[in-house]
Amino acid sequence: MKALSESTITNKKVLLRCDFNVTYKDGTIIDDSKIQKSLETIKHLLDNNNKVIIFSHLGRVKTEEDKANNSLAIVYEYLKDYIELEFINNPLDLSKVTDVTNCNCFLVENTRWTDVPEKKESVNDLDLAKYWASFGDVFVIDAFASLHRAHSSTAGISKYLPTYYGFLVEKELNNLEPLVNNELHPFIVIMGGAKVDDKIKIIESILKKCDKLILTGGILNTFLKVSGKNVGQSLVSKEEDVLESVRRVLNNNKEKLFFGDKFVIKRNGEILTVSLKDIQDGDIIYDNIPNLLDILNDGKIIFYNGTCGKYEEKEYEFGTLQLLKDLNDTSASVFIGGGDTVGATIKFGYKDSFKYLSSGGGATLEYVAFGSLKALDWIKENGVEN
Repeated sequence: MKALSESTITNKKVLLRCDFNVTYKDGTIIDDSKIQKSLETIKHLLDNNNKVIIFSHLGRVKTEEDKANNSLAIVYEYLKDYIELEFINNPLDLSKVTDVTNCNCFLVENTRWTDVPEKKESVNDLDLAKYWASFGDVFVIDAFASLHRAHSSTAGISKYLPTYYGFLVEKELNNLEPLVNNELHPFIVIMGGAKVDDKIKIIESILKKCDKLILTGGILNTFLKVSGKNVGQSLVSKEEDVLESVRRVLNNNKEKLFFGDKFVIKRNGEILTVSLKDIQDGDIIYDNIPNLLDILNDGKIIFYNGTCGKYEEKEYEFGTLQLLKDLNDTSASVFIGGGDTVGATIKFGYKDSFKYLSSGGGATLEYVAFGSLKALDWIKENGVEN
C-alpha cells in the first residue's frame, strides 16, 4: 500500500474513508480536530480533479433510534463551510454519485447504519464493501482513528480497489514511530479513561515497553479494588477474567505501577477531595488527581491516553487539568493519545504545548502497544496491489 503523498491520482473516482466520529452536543460539534486534519487529503484529491466519495462512521449504532441520534448530517453542515459537497442520506444507495454529475464531492451517511437490522459494516461484510467499491476507481484510507477495526469501509473496500493511505494516516504513523519503536527511555505511560475491560490486554503489552505506568480515571478503580482498597460504589469491572488479569498485572509489575492518592468523590450530594484511605462504602469517585510531577520529571518521553475523570463537568475537571499542567512543565517529549484526551487538551488551552496530538483514541493505544492495526494488517494481506 502506497502513500498518497508519493502517488499521482488524477481524474479518478476516489472512495475516501475518513474518521468524522466527532464529539457533539445539542447539534454543535465540540471538537472538530478530526475534520480539520482530514481537510488536507480531501482538498488535495479535489484539486487534482478527482470525484471524492467520503465515508465515515459516527457513534455506536445498534438500533433504529441510534441511527437518528448518530447522523453525519451534522458533519455535512460543518463541511459545507470548507468544500462544496452533496450528502448521501442512505449508505446502501449511492446512486446519487452518478445522478449528480456536476458535483465532485459527496459525504455518505454513517457507515454503521448498515449494522441495523443485520450487522454488515462492523463484520467486514465483503458484499457491502464490493457494492461501495463499484462506485470508485481507487480507495484512500485516511481514518487513522478507525484503523484498529477491520470493517467494510476501513478494510473490505481494499479487496476490490487499489488502496492508498492519506496524509493524516501518514503523519500519524510517522509521528508515533518513537513510541512504537520504543526508542527513548525512561518511557512513561499514563492511562486513564472509564473502563479497564477493553484495555487490560493493552496494559499488559505496554508494560513490556514502558519504564513506568501511571494509572488514573476509572481504570484505576478496578486496580485499587483488586488490591483490597475501598473504592465505595465507584465504577469497577465485574468480569472475572478481567479481574484475574488485573491481579496478574499487579503481582508482576509492582515496581512499574503508580497512581495519585487524591480523589474527587460525591458523598451524600456533596463533592469532596479525599485520600484513598478516607473513601467510604457509599462514595463514588468521579476524578483522580495524580500529583506525580516528580515521577513525570524523570521521563524522557511520555505517552498520555485517557482522562482522569469527568473533565467535561466543572467539579470533576481538576485532575485532568492538573495533569496537563504538570506535563507541560516537564522537559519530556509528550504525546497525547486521541479521543477525549485531545478534547481535554484543547479545552484547557494546551493544544500547542506538546510534541504530538494524535487523532486516534483506541487506535493510538493499540498501535503504541502492539505496533500494528487490524485494518492495515487486513489490507496488506487482502488488498489489491497498487
